[in-house]
Amino acid sequence: MRKIVMVLVALVVIASMVMACAPKATPAPTAAPEKPKLKVGMVTDVGGIDDKSFNATSWHGMELARDELGVEVAYLESQQQTDYAVNITQFIDQKYDMIITVGFLLGEDTKTFAEKNPNVKFAIVDYSYDPPIPNVLGLTFATDEDAFLAGYLAAGMTQTGKVGTFGGIKIPPVTIFMVGFENGVKYYNQKHGTNVQVLGWESAKDEGLFVGNFESTDDGRRAGEDLIGEGADIIMPVAGPVGLGTAAAVREHAGTMLIGVDTDWCISAAEYCPVVLTSVMKNMDVAVRDAIKMALDGTFKGGTYVGTLKNGGVGIAPFHEFDGKVPDSLKKELDQLKQDIIAGKINTGWQDYLATLK
Repeated sequence: MRKIVMVLVALVVIASMVMACAPKATPAPTAAPEKPKLKVGMVTDVGGIDDKSFNATSWHGMELARDELGVEVAYLESQQQTDYAVNITQFIDQKYDMIITVGFLLGEDTKTFAEKNPNVKFAIVDYSYDPPIPNVLGLTFATDEDAFLAGYLAAGMTQTGKVGTFGGIKIPPVTIFMVGFENGVKYYNQKHGTNVQVLGWESAKDEGLFVGNFESTDDGRRAGEDLIGEGADIIMPVAGPVGLGTAAAVREHAGTMLIGVDTDWCISAAEYCPVVLTSVMKNMDVAVRDAIKMALDGTFKGGTYVGTLKNGGVGIAPFHEFDGKVPDSLKKELDQLKQDIIAGKINTGWQDYLATLK
């Protein structure tokens, strides 16, 4: 018995020595706490998130930021202009890091809340500030450049010698399209000795057709039918969802065509693609995504981003179902015209128009 006890004691001693000499296990590293996601909120204009135009395109930029950058995104729809301040306030109260406001009409409210909340970053589509506000990036687009191309194209494609355009509300992000379009037509006339007329807008008089809103498709239909009645066979509505009513009118009149704005209407409003000659695009989704990326990586600063033909911020969409109907010679002229605008050889007329307003 004593021998058994001695053996057990010896085994315990040996086991203790082995354990003492064994290397100690390294504790598993503690995972660093996950960095909180950037919270970004978007406030729409009254056209709503599904306007198939600038609100929808801007929201797509938010979705790109969510999917590519891992940020948290949300939106609040404005049903009327008094909702702008209410919606911005809600995002601020919920401690959002960045707020994107969409549309020229949100300019004053964005400025007010940005100055009261300097630690919140803001970006606003279709507006800029002079002098700049340190925590606000204005996302603007030289749509006079691609609208000039669209006007030139329309002048080359019309069969009636009359093309038309109209706006939602008379504000710079609308009139810039119309001025560029008009001057593109004039440039075609100059180059080809033609006399294509532009209905619905005249820069020299600062007058044109405006329906007074961005929501009513009925107003868009009436404006489109009026222009068609005056002889226009190509119409460019610069009015957000209002233009969908124009598209419906165009579809009902054989031989007429539509030029979309803001986004490629053959994608955003595919049901009207058979009558869409092209679209004058501003790539708001890319601009919004890039603004959020700047906030995320620490390079964000106030000022103004300008989308141009040169940097890809604006451009005309493919001709889609009209591709075989646009003459190769006209396509080549458009390619050269684009290069000439980028090189500064062509005056789109926008700065001249602005000068007349001062």
